[in-house]
Parts: sequence; structure tokens; C-alpha cells
Amino acid sequence: MGALNAGDAAPTFTLPDQDGKPVSLADFAGRQFVVYFYPRDDTPGCTKEACQFNENLTAFNKAKVPILGVSADSAEKHRKFREKYGLKITLLTDADHAAGEAFGAWGEKTMYGKKVIGVIRSTFLIGADGTIIRSWYYVKADGHAAKVLAEIQG
Repeated sequence: MGALNAGDAAPTFTLPDQDGKPVSLADFAGRQFVVYFYPRDDTPGCTKEACQFNENLTAFNKAKVPILGVSADSAEKHRKFREKYGLKITLLTDADHAAGEAFGAWGEKTMYGKKVIGVIRSTFLIGADGTIIRSWYYVKADGHAAKVLAEIQG
């Protein structure tokens, strides 16, 4: 699937969270939320991104905007990652990359000068009506959470 843009319907998904409980797009009907795709738990860039979303969680909560992080890591690995860094954001497992593909967050990218297939670090602000308000592709982990928060706060 190609890139999603403002006004596009967010792809439906049901993915297990860090506790194995299913989380779906439908669970957020009537409210905004953020979904961000990242390559792997406990790697430098992914840790920085998760910690920065977590550091801004009070502001996201005040705006009533939940944060969902998505990677192919197992629920057990997500639990350990959350525990190690004191993360309070929900982490979802996309083991087969189906959700990533649907959001355009799985595909060809350049890594260390080589073309590879993998997670394209991407974030989506989804509106109360289930449509994309804003999408960010190929984001830099450091400082990204603050940019998403600024978009929400207008």
C-alpha cells in the first residue's frame, strides 16, 4: 500500500498489546489517537522515540490523545521494554507486518546506503472519525514526539 494522506481512512487493525489483549482501530472511535511504527524495541533510535513519547505523555493525556507504538516485537519483548524504561504507552505487536503494510509503514528503504525491506519509521494522527489527520514518513526519532504534540495542540 502507498502512503496515507490527510483525509484517507485509517486502515482497520486488531493487534495484541504488551499484555496480549487485542487492540483495534474501532476501540478509538470518537476520539483522536496516535499510531507510530518503529523497527525494534530497545534499539537506540526506537528507545529515544518511545521515551520521548512517554516524557510527553502528560500533555498527550491532557489532550485526550492515546499513543500506540507498533513493531513486530513480541508481547513479552514489549513488556520488558516498557519495564526497562518505565514506558506507559501501549505497544502493539504487528508480527506479520500487515498493519505496517496497510499504513504504508513497511516497504523499501535505504539503510546504511543499501536498499532493504523493513519498517519505515512513520507516525499517524488519526481523527475521531477514523480518518488520517496527519501522516509523517521517514521520521527522525529524536524530537519527533514534540512535533506530533505540537500538531495536536495546534
